[in-house]
Amino acid sequence: MITVRKIKGDIMQKIFKNIVINMALIMSIMLPGAIVGQLALASPVSDACAGIKAAGGSCGNKTTANAGFKRIVTNVINVLSVVVGAVAVIMIIIGGFRYVISNGDSNSTKGAKDTILYAIIGLVVVLFSQIIVAFVLDRATQ
Repeated sequence: MITVRKIKGDIMQKIFKNIVINMALIMSIMLPGAIVGQLALASPVSDACAGIKAAGGSCGNKTTANAGFKRIVTNVINVLSVVVGAVAVIMIIIGGFRYVISNGDSNSTKGAKDTILYAIIGLVVVLFSQIIVAFVLDRATQ
């Protein structure tokens, strides 16, 4: 016999699966474009160096190269952090939605609380990873 909880659970699984698939699709479309866009920012520096060299000057400055590398890595890390942050916020919303429709079922309530908890842990990990990457990048480019 099919119960109302079973139907709600099936609907929630389909909604969750669709959201995950759509987020993966959006990230697979947007992320390469964002990374290529950040890498394209480095080309004016190399174009300028090519012009300076053609005029007989020298452009082999290590400080300029380090600044360009640091800017590219920082921009890529920021893009990835925004994507992960958006996914975590969506997971918090999904966890809240699951909590509201759980109807007091202990298994559903526990799953919803776990979803929210893991999303918050993900946000904390992203925060600390940004701090660690900034520290390592600062030391590597000195």
